[in-house]
Amino acid sequence: MIANSRRHFLRFGTIAAGALLLAGCMGSTLTGRDETGPLSAPTGPVTSQPLDQPIGQGQVKVALLLPLSASGNAGNVGKSMRNAAELAVAEFTNPNIQLIVKDDAGTPQGAAQAAQAALGEGAELIIGPLFAQAVQAAGQVAKQAGKPMIAFSTDANVASRGIYLLSFLPQSDVNRIVEYASQNGRKTFAALLPSNAYGTVVEGAFQEAVSRVGGRIVGLERYPADPSQMQGAISRIAQIAASADAIFLPDAGDTVPALVKGLVAARVDTKKVMLLGSGQWDDPRIQRDPALAGGVYPAPDSSGWQAFAQRYRARYGVDPVRTSTLAYDAVLLAAALTQTQGSQRFTDQVLTNASGFQGVDGIFRFRPDGQSARGLAVMQIQADGTTRIVSPAQRAFTGASGF
Repeated sequence: MIANSRRHFLRFGTIAAGALLLAGCMGSTLTGRDETGPLSAPTGPVTSQPLDQPIGQGQVKVALLLPLSASGNAGNVGKSMRNAAELAVAEFTNPNIQLIVKDDAGTPQGAAQAAQAALGEGAELIIGPLFAQAVQAAGQVAKQAGKPMIAFSTDANVASRGIYLLSFLPQSDVNRIVEYASQNGRKTFAALLPSNAYGTVVEGAFQEAVSRVGGRIVGLERYPADPSQMQGAISRIAQIAASADAIFLPDAGDTVPALVKGLVAARVDTKKVMLLGSGQWDDPRIQRDPALAGGVYPAPDSSGWQAFAQRYRARYGVDPVRTSTLAYDAVLLAAALTQTQGSQRFTDQVLTNASGFQGVDGIFRFRPDGQSARGLAVMQIQADGTTRIVSPAQRAFTGASGF
């Protein structure tokens, strides 16, 4: 499924200008759109061409695979991401790419067929699909053809060399929040994790992150989806809470308040122990809960998103879905690499540049294994239900291309 989105510098302008900052390339300036005048996009609602109509007239063909005809929310997400891709082409100065738009219907079979068709039409790079099984199916086609893919699933299991995930992976969340806690003197950790696939991924990432910062896990419990059966796990964590500096609660707004209520009832001092969250905490249901005041969670800097959403609304007359920035950044990346990297534009060496790229939601980079890392801010929940940045998002990567 998808998430709710991040140098020997090559500057491509500012984020607000719809630009993409690339590192480790050559050193010149390229803006995503002409900053000397207004946006070329219309200021009112737009009646789009057919959704599978090619976008752009450049010489380099890039496939865009999305669930345009899928039912329910998936189709709405696909259409919003398609619009974001169109916006990226409109805002980039003289893009030499053409997007071959294909509807994968949100299914593995549809994704494989769409990838095969796009490659048959000359696509050098595949952007999308959205869902893990679709990425896996289309990825097999791409690998057989020797073409790279930038996909949007948050399931790291479908990533591999050549199949890169431009998404908000749980691993980035975990590493950022554990590092923040460690930097603020927290050395002993406990965790309450959901008993599902997400919980399994997060558990592994949490254990690695705590070990990396030299910390120690004093308690880790999994709880079932049924709220009436959570108390056992909560009670066991509460018993060891006095020896923990921080408790990690990576879940959504329909669960976290209940977990914290249970901890408070079990006499856990949530003002003494640091409550750590995931990106799912960017939710009013969590932020308005007085018991969660002081809790911290990772999130991209919102300024880029707000500027993007304003431009999107001006063009299409509706709000974008949150994940539409992924399609926007992927298309800008393809256009920028086409303009600067010549025949090497979509090689693994270029795509996995350890210095990374700057997109709407901050910096990001692809690891050789296909996973991505992002520069995230840390937000703290305030007593009045608002949030504030307590640790800004990093502006440059350092070290090897890990998380």
